[in-house]
Order: sequence, then structure tokens, then C-alpha cells
Amino acid sequence: MKLGIMQPYFLPYIGYWQLMNSVDEFIIYDDVNYIKRGWINRNKILLENKEHLITIPLKKASQNSLINEIEILQNEKELKKIYKTFKYAYNKAPYFNVINPIIKEILFNDENNLASYLYYSIKLIRDYLNINTKIYRSSKIEYDKSKKGQFKILEIVKIKKADHYINPIGGTELYDKKIFEKEGIKLNFIKTADIKYKQFNNEFIPNLSIIDVMMFNSKEEIKDMLEKYTLI
Repeated sequence: MKLGIMQPYFLPYIGYWQLMNSVDEFIIYDDVNYIKRGWINRNKILLENKEHLITIPLKKASQNSLINEIEILQNEKELKKIYKTFKYAYNKAPYFNVINPIIKEILFNDENNLASYLYYSIKLIRDYLNINTKIYRSSKIEYDKSKKGQFKILEIVKIKKADHYINPIGGTELYDKKIFEKEGIKLNFIKTADIKYKQFNNEFIPNLSIIDVMMFNSKEEIKDMLEKYTLI
């Protein structure tokens, strides 16, 4: 059984969904510390031919708090402003009418807890992309949280009885294949290929939110993109 584990991010880039699509089960790692200026509650979209940062407002977000301990600042005025930015950015995109309701449902969902808010959005996009992977929250799993780094990950992998763990390419310096092999677990790293598509008539800007991919590509085209990676 193949397993992937990632923190919950706000509308993450295509590589996040490639990882999810490549495994049988996917754990949303929501009981670890929140990271400021990361991608947990913000992401980049295309606005007037440039990348533009969108941030979901939070209540007293601290790096001393776990992701699942933080609350969304349910400010209707601020959320409407964010939605208007999405609408202005993409209203002329080929799939705007299809994706617009999804953006509205994500932004204005009633979840106050950050982890629950993100979990809701991840499930919604997973279903739109026709990814069949089962997803779970680490905070709902009983495991030894006193362990650190890769040993904490190994604990979850063993509890889920997986024999193959796949991690994003950025983890090559954090995870040791020999340590995993000693536990009878195969470890690979997923590396996204060079993916490009037409964004209006501007020069292509990579690594934007999955919303950008969805605005300019059909489900069939995105399905092909989900397979454009190598395992290392």
C-alpha cells in the first residue's frame, strides 16, 4: 500500500495533487506546528500577467500552535475581497464558469478551524479532479507524537500498514532510505516534470495555485498533468 503525507495547504500547486494521485492513501498532516509565511493559508494566483499572493486571514496565528489549533478569521468583508480578486483575475479564463462555484464554496465554507477549512477545500478539489485516493487527517490517528522528523512519519506509515512511502522531492535531505528499508518500507521522492500551459497571452508563470491550472485546463488535460512526474 502506497502512502503520502503532507501538511494541509491552501489551494496547493499541481505537485501536491500528483503526490495524492500517486498513492492509495493520503494523510493530511494537521497536528504539526503552523509555519508563518508558508503555504498553509496562502498561495499565488495569476493577476494581470504577474503572480499575486492570496492570504486567508487567521486569528492570532502562532508558530507555537498546531495547525489544527488555529482558527480562520471569518471576516465576510475580507473574504469577499479575496473572492473579487479571484474573479477579476480569471473571469476571462476558459474554465472560469466551471471553477467559479468551487472557489466560492471553498472561500465561504462555514468551518472556523483552519485544519477543517483546508481539509474541506482539499476534498472538494480532489473530487473535481477525479482523484480516488482516500484521505485522512493525522490528528484523527492515534500515534506516538513524541517522535521527531522522519521517525514520526515512520510511525504513521507503520500504523497505516503501508509498505511504500512517497514524499515530495524536497524531502531528500530529511528522509533516509536505509532507515525506511530497515522497517520494510520502500521510500521514493516524487519530482514534478516541467509543466506548461497557456495562461491568456502572457509568458508562462509556473508553480501557481491549482486554481490556475483548473482555470486554463480541462479535467482530461489535468489528468495527463497528474502523471507527469518521476519517482526518485
